[in-house]
Amino acid sequence: MSFDPRYPQPQAPDPRARSTRNRAVAIGLGAAVVAGLVAFGSFTLRESSAADEKSDNASAAHDGKHPGGHGDAKGGAIDGLKSWDAAKLTRNHVAGTVDYPMKPPVGGDHNPSWMNCDGDVYEKAVPDVNAVHALEHGAVWVTYNDKAADSDVAALAERVRKTPFTLMSPYAGQEGAITLSAWGKQVTVDSADDRRVDQFLTQYVQGAQTPEPGAPCTGGLETAPQ
Repeated sequence: MSFDPRYPQPQAPDPRARSTRNRAVAIGLGAAVVAGLVAFGSFTLRESSAADEKSDNASAAHDGKHPGGHGDAKGGAIDGLKSWDAAKLTRNHVAGTVDYPMKPPVGGDHNPSWMNCDGDVYEKAVPDVNAVHALEHGAVWVTYNDKAADSDVAALAERVRKTPFTLMSPYAGQEGAITLSAWGKQVTVDSADDRRVDQFLTQYVQGAQTPEPGAPCTGGLETAPQ
């Protein structure tokens, strides 16, 4: 068969061109895979960072610390803190008085009625058995004797009135000037501006030590029984 020289004839494919195309396709696929892996790694890193931050904040809250820079000021260990074994602090409802081993008491059997503890400040002493019931609900009980300065008593009363799940009353039988008590926890300070006041309130107002979380601090006794 003859060919007309006026018309171009079909040429066989150039092997070098095919190889170049194959390399280009391979490079393109490789770049897409790398980009996908980078994107997946970034997403995983962001998820892990978010989870770590959430865990840190939860731990801070559990320790009584505030995320966002307040942990060092109000959280951490409290100097002079006294603790009692919660398992040994009985929680029976009883009539009459109870002979508590500590003054003020931090737990034990108590009266069925609690003292209101929604920032309540009592001018007169309240019965131990009713105050202990408030501690069972997660309250902090601030007490003072005649060693406390009038200015400190006034400052503490103002603080208590602004803090739900707290109550305050005089307590002649305690050793230190000012005592803060929660269920199984207690600290004694000499002044209202002692940093341990903030620490104790931060950690133990409805803290992890509360035997009955969610129980109210209203609906109890508004005044001390006579």
